[in-house]
Amino acid sequence: MIFIVDSGSTKCDWIAVDDNGNQLLEKIRTKGMNPAILSEKKLRKTLKKAKDLKNNAEKATKIYFYGAGCGTENPRLALKVVLQEFFVNADVFVAEDTMAAVYSTINTKTEAAVVCILGTGSNCSYYDGKQLHQRVKSLGYTIMDDASGNYYGKQLLRDYYFNHMPEDIKIAFGDKYNLEADYIKYNLYKQPNPNAYLAQFAEFMILNKDSAYVKEVIKNGIRVFAKNMILQFKEELKTVPVHFAGSIAFFCQNEIREVAEELNFRVGNFERRPIEGLVSFHTNKKA
Repeated sequence: MIFIVDSGSTKCDWIAVDDNGNQLLEKIRTKGMNPAILSEKKLRKTLKKAKDLKNNAEKATKIYFYGAGCGTENPRLALKVVLQEFFVNADVFVAEDTMAAVYSTINTKTEAAVVCILGTGSNCSYYDGKQLHQRVKSLGYTIMDDASGNYYGKQLLRDYYFNHMPEDIKIAFGDKYNLEADYIKYNLYKQPNPNAYLAQFAEFMILNKDSAYVKEVIKNGIRVFAKNMILQFKEELKTVPVHFAGSIAFFCQNEIREVAEELNFRVGNFERRPIEGLVSFHTNKKA
């Protein structure tokens, strides 16, 4: 049994397949397992609470885990230890979520492309067909993650409190969420995963894309992301497409294409949930 795993900071999807890619269990969903944010104790607790994982842990022979927070060595190794303890008979492979985005969006295993993640967090890399190249080291959700759910949630809250929202949007936003200052600060500063808390507000943005204000918020975020991240690879962009993974990218395809035309890069594939593409990649269905 092979477990292929795609984890963000908010949620984590597990698919169990055989060597031919046949799915053996219903997709399992747990809380996100970001080792840069969560302690080993909390990571273990998440695994133990998943009944289907616990019941099949000894049957697993390979674990391919791709996750947010796994881009630097210490968090990646800490998570690998936790997974190895839980899946005692399995070979465990842990890589950053960017590789999941790469493997799920490229058309063939050797295709070169710039690959972006726009989900709860954001990232951008160049894949040369064999190796991943990054020119900016991420400092996490607090000061980076442009155009992510976390970023847009922060923008919406700021605009609400600074009175930059049109009145109809402000009323609708206030009706949908608890926007009391003390409640917001409690979630931001006293609860785990403040990035996931901020990202929940992005749903409002997606549902209100017909508003000129919301559309401009979306495009401004994508412009910032493109200038800071995508355009690092100006030479590569002359010959390769830019693929996108993640829910924010998937639901903002039109806005991404508009910004791409402004900034002169070529948009490729969109993958809302990278895990489906990962199954094809690891069971040799991609040429």
